[in-house]
Amino acid sequence: MEGSVHFVGLDIGGTTVKAALLNESGRQIGVGVEVRSHGSDGYKATFKQLRAAINQLCSDNSIESSNITAVGIDVPAPSSDGVIWGQANLNEDWVGTNIRDEFSKEIHRPCYMTNDGNAAAYGEWILRPGHDGPLLFVAPGTGLGGGFVLGKGQLYEGCNGLAMEIGAISVPFREEDGSLPECAGKGPGSLEAWVSLVALRRRLKIELDKSENFSHPLAQEQISIKEKAFQLRDYCEKEDPLARSLFQRQAHILGWAMGDQASELDPGLIVIGGGLAETGFRDWYLENVRLGFEERAPSFYVNSPIPPHGVTTRFDWAVGGDYAAAIGVAHKAMELV
Repeated sequence: MEGSVHFVGLDIGGTTVKAALLNESGRQIGVGVEVRSHGSDGYKATFKQLRAAINQLCSDNSIESSNITAVGIDVPAPSSDGVIWGQANLNEDWVGTNIRDEFSKEIHRPCYMTNDGNAAAYGEWILRPGHDGPLLFVAPGTGLGGGFVLGKGQLYEGCNGLAMEIGAISVPFREEDGSLPECAGKGPGSLEAWVSLVALRRRLKIELDKSENFSHPLAQEQISIKEKAFQLRDYCEKEDPLARSLFQRQAHILGWAMGDQASELDPGLIVIGGGLAETGFRDWYLENVRLGFEERAPSFYVNSPIPPHGVTTRFDWAVGGDYAAAIGVAHKAMELV
């Protein structure tokens, strides 16, 4: 058994909880654990799953639960000082509850809590030991999450812990009829209305309703638009023109928006997470992100105007996989002791 001080990170999703165990030096011990979250059944049901994940980590690594010194939690909803401010995909009893303090009382350990975007951003920063500067993280998924880490590893959460709701920022792109697309809770013209799985569903339906796409295999299938959208990545892998056009526009708009973020934050490094990081077309996608970025960002955020004109904003894919957020909050828990 390695020492007597250990830390656990618990990444609560709408469907699963992913858990990671660290030793006192911050090194991950063993492999991560995944259990169902039961978030829609109420926070007490999820607490039971969190305890199960901790117990499984301890059992798998021959560690006594008494050696868990502190725990980090991240949640898939806006929160402030431990209190959930929005329901998202959770049960309504989460809203207004101080999840951090309630779980801390239940396990008799200090707890740290933030949202999932912040957790993943910090995890990505931690997993780059050679990088000491800022890191801007953005993750297209069902929605669009993000987070920002300042130089020297300071996670920026804002005054109320609500910073970096990247999906809510506005972009000027319109549908063919001139309308600004809307996304629940984000307002018309939001970035998430263009860069998310929800956005892909909308855009795919619009395209399949066009006569020139009536013969496309997805137009012929008698399945829901949600199921069709899930297949888009496979079609994009095969260089299907329709799928490529949808992902190309998404990537371009994401890059364009990151141009504005560079003007505000000057991050130097922008990391893209989410499932796209695992695709075979990710290099093509990232090149289209760069093109959108170069269209919007002032030129000195692309390259230095001074010879040798080095790159001033780099793009990279996430390296932490499914457990970046759990590792991130476990490291934040280390700061509690």
